[in-house]
Amino acid sequence: MIVTIVHVTVKPDHIDDFIKATKENHQHSIKEPGNLRFDVLQSKDDPAKFILYEAYISPEASAAHKNTAHYIKWKDTVAGWMAEPRVGIPYTVIAPVDETLWKAGK
Repeated sequence: MIVTIVHVTVKPDHIDDFIKATKENHQHSIKEPGNLRFDVLQSKDDPAKFILYEAYISPEASAAHKNTAHYIKWKDTVAGWMAEPRVGIPYTVIAPVDETLWKAGK
């Protein structure tokens, strides 16, 4: 499994637009065959800061996500709304090791 945590800072006047576009991307991403989780988080302290928590069964499944129509649409749509370039950091999962637990959200 691989998890990528994407840090995003959005221009304040585009927060609602970003949320709408990102929810749409989320709905499609969780249907991808290799996807285990795709969480969208917003900072309580700074509503312009978001984290996308993306878990895939393999690096290949994670890379395939970047070639989907919904990801490309999202990336192009939100590009001008970023206050700074987004940063994605890949992580290797230590625990849990059972992928069925990921799908169940446990």
